[in-house]
Amino acid sequence: MLRTQDLVKAGLYDSEEAVIQDGLRYLLQARPELRLELAVYRYRTEDISLGKAANLAGVSFEQMKEILQSRGVQLRLGPKTQEEALEEVATLRRHLHGQGDQ
Repeated sequence: MLRTQDLVKAGLYDSEEAVIQDGLRYLLQARPELRLELAVYRYRTEDISLGKAANLAGVSFEQMKEILQSRGVQLRLGPKTQEEALEEVATLRRHLHGQGDQ
């Protein structure tokens, strides 16, 4: 049986974490369907942006939008109107100003 610690002890990797990361990279390269599922999961859990999800999945921004929509995932694309954008800026300014007082 293969063990991560053996690869470290043999001097092939600096740490077991490095072995795992390398193994995951190769797994995702070999299994593109896993990359797509991981990208959908991470976007759904609001861990990454749409652009980062597309990059992880290896598809275009527009393709990722279509994939997410086809799976019923709500897209987070920012403010829809200028009013919403201005409201977000004002909220951010209030938030930053409040933190400066502490």
